[in-house]
Amino acid sequence: MTHSTNYANVAQADIREQLLNDGEISPIEQVPRPAAPDPFDPAGLRLSQNFAASTGVKKLLTTVPVRKPDKSWFVRVHPDPSYSLETAVIELKEDQETYLVERSLWDQLASESTFCPRGFSTSINRQGGLFLWQVKLPGPDGKLDNWGRSALEAVELAKTRWIRVGSNMSLGAYEIFAANGELSEPEWPDLPFPEILRIAFKDRFIDSMEHPVLRKLRGEI
Repeated sequence: MTHSTNYANVAQADIREQLLNDGEISPIEQVPRPAAPDPFDPAGLRLSQNFAASTGVKKLLTTVPVRKPDKSWFVRVHPDPSYSLETAVIELKEDQETYLVERSLWDQLASESTFCPRGFSTSINRQGGLFLWQVKLPGPDGKLDNWGRSALEAVELAKTRWIRVGSNMSLGAYEIFAANGELSEPEWPDLPFPEILRIAFKDRFIDSMEHPVLRKLRGEI
């Protein structure tokens, strides 16, 4: 029985060698190989849900715009009061720039027309973009126009729901629209408010009467 099996194996080997010599089969057909994976298969290219964590990458927050929300954004405001600030600033409307001012300078700037009270609230849009929502505050006389009043109302509403804000010129105020769907809660960055302020105003902080902005306002440069 053993001899017969060996003869059969030898015969099969002779036949395969003869077929190779005659070109009936190619050498690659001798041993079947598994098909190589398709490098363009979407399953192998798709990002995982925890891509940043799996690659050891952490997104760094290096810019925080100071602005009002775009009219197309749905936004939320951080509900923690410690993430908001009411302060005094130098506001240059022509340059669209706002500068924080050190508290010790306020009395000296009281008569400066660009020196005014403003509120800043840590806010976020649906795309995860963090910004400081800047709003007007009542002046020394306690008065506030409809634009400022409606903006403050929008800030309060955004602490508990997603809203969108649009300007209504004929009304002379902001219109507030609430999202219809049940949108998920925002994911706030793990940063203390002083750090957010530092990033937002890193090159726009006035700590001396000799600051270039104040010298320019005095006509010295």
